[in-house]
Amino acid sequence: MEFKQFLPSDLLKPYIRHYYIFKSDADSTFEDVVFPSGDMEVIFNLGGGSWESLVNNGFKKTPKIELWGQITKPLAIRSVGKHFMLGIKFYTHSASYFFNDQMGVFNDSITDLRDVIGGSADVLHQKLLETEGEQKRIDLLEAFLLKRLISHEKKSFYINKVADILNSILKDASGSNITYIASRHNITTRYLQRLLHQHTGLSPKSYDKINRFQQSLKMISKNEEPFTNIAYACGYFDQSHFIRDFKSFTGLTPSSYLDNLTPVNQLLFP
Repeated sequence: MEFKQFLPSDLLKPYIRHYYIFKSDADSTFEDVVFPSGDMEVIFNLGGGSWESLVNNGFKKTPKIELWGQITKPLAIRSVGKHFMLGIKFYTHSASYFFNDQMGVFNDSITDLRDVIGGSADVLHQKLLETEGEQKRIDLLEAFLLKRLISHEKKSFYINKVADILNSILKDASGSNITYIASRHNITTRYLQRLLHQHTGLSPKSYDKINRFQQSLKMISKNEEPFTNIAYACGYFDQSHFIRDFKSFTGLTPSSYLDNLTPVNQLLFP
């Protein structure tokens, strides 16, 4: 397996965390679990293999062009065959800049991007299949995203406001701070909640919990600190609180996670 990341151009840096390529030549079947990341993604499947996700107690084949909504709980996936995947990872606040729907409708699901933006997704997918070279494919993604960015320019006021709110939550997610953040933007706390859910699919509380979880996941994967230290470093009240939240996002305790590192997670947290 191979996983490579690519940085966006300066114009797209405020909106795109990175692009990535995932390749696997192993013509076999394996199962894995995807954890909440706080970010939405679009994935173009350019290889001959297929992916399936667990839906209503059964595995369902994912579309060739996948729009991943916010994952708020562990999602089982299954890989079949050889893969070549090209992905776009958006920042938490920025996916709504490129799509017209409210982001919450995509939560815990993998949607066909063609059903969201129409035939332009099909055209881009075909161009990516016909183009050789990693950078040339990235250039196609950039041109596509820049075009949508310009066409949705009127959203910039709300997107910037959401980004500012999320940055403030990272510093302090307490109820009193949420009230202060709302007043600073001349909005009610109820409208702040609705604004975040519309543009990110998350509430302030769930955004804070996923962010702390992701921080702990990186520290656990390095396996350099005891769990107690990780819990306090990531802002948990105590170790039991940390373990409870970790299990809700992974289905595993931290120690079980270390003992059962999956192929994909080993690539993401080497």
